[in-house]
Amino acid sequence: MSNVSLYTERVSPKKDRRKNEGTAYFEYLHFRDADLFTVVCLPQKNGKFPTVVIRHPYVDAAENMNEEIITKNRLTEFQPWIKGGYAVVFQHCRGRGKSSGDFIPYINEREDGLFLQEWIRHCPFYNGELFLYGSSYTAEVHFVTAPFAPDIKGAVLQVKDTERYSGNYRNGFFKMGLHGRWYVNMYKKKTMKKKNYTTESFHMLPLSDFSKQVFGETAEDFDEILKHPDPKDDFWNTRYGGGESRKALENANIPILLTTAFYDIFNEGVFKMWRGLDTETKKKCALVVHPFNHTCNGEIEPINFENGDYVNEFPNFRVKWMDYARGKGEAPFETGKVTYYKLFDNKWCCDDFEQPQDNIKFVLGEGEVSYQYDPRNPASFKGGLSATFGGNDWQDPPNLRSDIITLYTPEFQENTFVKGKMRAQLKVKSDCEDTCFYMRVMLCKEQGDYGIRDDINQISNFCEEYVPNHEITMDFSFDDHAFVIQKGEKLRIDISSSAFPHYVRHTNNKGLFSQQTDTKIAQNTVILKDSYLEIPVSKE
Repeated sequence: MSNVSLYTERVSPKKDRRKNEGTAYFEYLHFRDADLFTVVCLPQKNGKFPTVVIRHPYVDAAENMNEEIITKNRLTEFQPWIKGGYAVVFQHCRGRGKSSGDFIPYINEREDGLFLQEWIRHCPFYNGELFLYGSSYTAEVHFVTAPFAPDIKGAVLQVKDTERYSGNYRNGFFKMGLHGRWYVNMYKKKTMKKKNYTTESFHMLPLSDFSKQVFGETAEDFDEILKHPDPKDDFWNTRYGGGESRKALENANIPILLTTAFYDIFNEGVFKMWRGLDTETKKKCALVVHPFNHTCNGEIEPINFENGDYVNEFPNFRVKWMDYARGKGEAPFETGKVTYYKLFDNKWCCDDFEQPQDNIKFVLGEGEVSYQYDPRNPASFKGGLSATFGGNDWQDPPNLRSDIITLYTPEFQENTFVKGKMRAQLKVKSDCEDTCFYMRVMLCKEQGDYGIRDDINQISNFCEEYVPNHEITMDFSFDDHAFVIQKGEKLRIDISSSAFPHYVRHTNNKGLFSQQTDTKIAQNTVILKDSYLEIPVSKE
């Protein structure tokens, strides 16, 4: 077992004395045939401290770095925690960075995470208090260790929910633009250097052959996910389906700070998770929603909203949240509430974020429109919005293809605050036994059409035995949002039957999508006079 001890000091310019900036060392913890590289950063050489636990897979750059350099870098990175009096234990996930073994997403995280927590409990710096910190997958590695032990006193768990389904599917459509391409990149990242993959690999038929064709071997966990597009399937209670984390926050009864973004890939899941908290847990917790994407990077979004970066707007909020959990200060956000950014009014708000009672309904037009949908030539859309990777983007021109129908609302006569979930209903028909319809809503600005929300659904979700060419009503629900439509602006609605590269294409065949071996061309129709978009309007 290797380690290095670092102790850095500097002279304070205001006072001629030496100030301790912390001490750090590393160890390789051997567990279940792997050596897990672990860095320990402490406020000082001796003493007992509340300890923040971080486990990370995105450490590839460290694989060939010297351990002492890695340790020094982490000590610098964790200075806000160190200066706050916290120890930080940072571990490379199995099969990533300096840790040995194979990385298979999710599969080993529960045992490895619990092992690390127990190891910390036997360390001389441990004061009896553990705190969990992570974002996205680095939050998931903590969710799977639930139910949380009594010495876990608080957590900051960002941009991730506890439902594995929401990362994989939307209404039965596999998210090739989220979990699909992410899984391919992550699977055995360190040991499998070459994979037979392009984005079009998700067009293969049957898709159940995907892992054999791409990895050259069977990835059982991935293959099982492709068999279970129904959120009510018992599969989602198993390990492969993320069952270990599904009830992670149920009666957790500790202060947990949750965050998401209006263009975060887990927006839907985080809001659902927040609303599902039990009363006692929720009153200790808070939810923060910023206006950007999964990484809170306004620089790569079409609009870099003023003061939208919550890291700058609420300085050092992570350490302050842990202090609040310890009873050492006030919470940096109002507990039991949602702190969110109102887009195009450009300000932060805080309330219960309840769905407004008032709505405006826009009928989509008169008559009907038809188009031919060929799965071999799917339509493409820019930006994954809140459902898959890609954040937001300025949209392509209207009516770009014959299989994309563009419609508009009238211009708004006054500024209108849209808050919560927009909904839509389409009356449709098709000459196939099953097909799908996709809707994308955009806000028409002077600079271009700004993506707002999208949703996708299939006829078989509403009628198990659909008779071709019969009319059927389909419901669409869009993820939570908070934005202002300025007077004179309007909304644009695109309707299609595919959305590449975000969702796996529908083959227009009835049955399990991953077992389809051919495609059909569908003639799809929307009856406009019986279809509408409904937006929730807040007076706040």
